[in-house]
Amino acid sequence: QVQLVESGGGLVQVGGSLRLSCTASGRSFVGYAMGWFRQAAGKEREFVATIMWSGGASRYADSVRGRFTISRDNAKNTVYLQMNNLTPDDTAVYYCATRAGVYSIYERDYDYWGQGTQVTVSS
Repeated sequence: QVQLVESGGGLVQVGGSLRLSCTASGRSFVGYAMGWFRQAAGKEREFVATIMWSGGASRYADSVRGRFTISRDNAKNTVYLQMNNLTPDDTAVYYCATRAGVYSIYERDYDYWGQGTQVTVSS
């Protein structure tokens, strides 16, 4: 069965950095795009970043562009989210997801989801 397991979340101070990882297993992910979404308490889940299978193209939410970087290592079936210059508004549970084909900013397009990892930015 397909599993996505996120790691790397935690508590960090304003201006700090974290790197999230998400490792997929259970099938071949050749040709699968990967994405990161987040959900803050009391809010709907929102798009953060997504990357094509090739790693050659990616997209970011306006709120994180220039601070976050998505990357992947297909040999390890792992996608990363490097988060720099964190602010309290980045506090949320971060989810990774994967879908066959091109990337998407819409969560409804994703086939598989991880369980999430908590990121808390303290001021």
